Amino acid sequence: MGKFEEVFRIASNWKIRRSFSNNLPFIILLYGILFLIFAFMNIIFITGGSKGIGLGLVKKYAAEGHKVYSISRSITDIENVTQISVDLSDVKATHHAFKMLFDELDTIEISSITLVNNAGRLGTISNLENIATDDIAKTIQLNTTTPLVLNSLFIKLTQKLSCKKQIINISSGAATNPYEGWSIYCTSKAAIDMMTKAIAAEQNDLENGVKCVSLYPGVVDTNMQTQIRSTDKADFKNLQRFIDLKENNELYTPEYVANTIYTIDTTNYLDSGAIFDIRNYQH
Repeated sequence: MGKFEEVFRIASNWKIRRSFSNNLPFIILLYGILFLIFAFMNIIFITGGSKGIGLGLVKKYAAEGHKVYSISRSITDIENVTQISVDLSDVKATHHAFKMLFDELDTIEISSITLVNNAGRLGTISNLENIATDDIAKTIQLNTTTPLVLNSLFIKLTQKLSCKKQIINISSGAATNPYEGWSIYCTSKAAIDMMTKAIAAEQNDLENGVKCVSLYPGVVDTNMQTQIRSTDKADFKNLQRFIDLKENNELYTPEYVANTIYTIDTTNYLDSGAIFDIRNYQH
């Protein structure tokens, strides 16, 4: 169905159209307004969009009228979202899937386009010498290398676009706070923050460059927290703190985090290169 046909279908279902069926100028104006709404779209790609923070973001942006592409290994039951199943730890498959999505956008007039690097894993929780080599490689691949690859592709594939372009990297307080047992995770998130700063420095002086920010979502009630609370205390000395956060209902919900990130994004609250903890956001 073409854009105009979609506009006509929506307008035809409106009671207001039936009420003013003899008012041709009003109908033309109505079609014009709807066409502008649908002709220029806000596009957002979200990795790891099938659960946790990613799913919260997918739902929020879709509800606000964005064209949402969820890129993750699993598919979830959600409407008005294009879901792409891909193993994000597979660089070649990820590159191919992301490039295919951009080929689809050739026929769309875009008013803004955003990439959210949300997918990630904690990996094995233990001192570094106890972690298997393949687990180290998998965590760095998913948490750091894949965002580098996607950011590179995003910047390259949006070079000819003159709309708002931005990258939102989901980082963590673990980027600056060393946790015993999280050496790989902390390292990967510190890399995300430096990646954000370097991309911003590269893009700031370019005409219509890509904005890039890094966000700390706080401690969120997701599967990652379940994994943390299931860890043996011998492998993670901070275990009790995270158990207490759950028992005292002090964890953020994915919905709250998604709503806050959406507001930070759409109000242009941050400058490019910012590293920001959403717990410091002033509503």
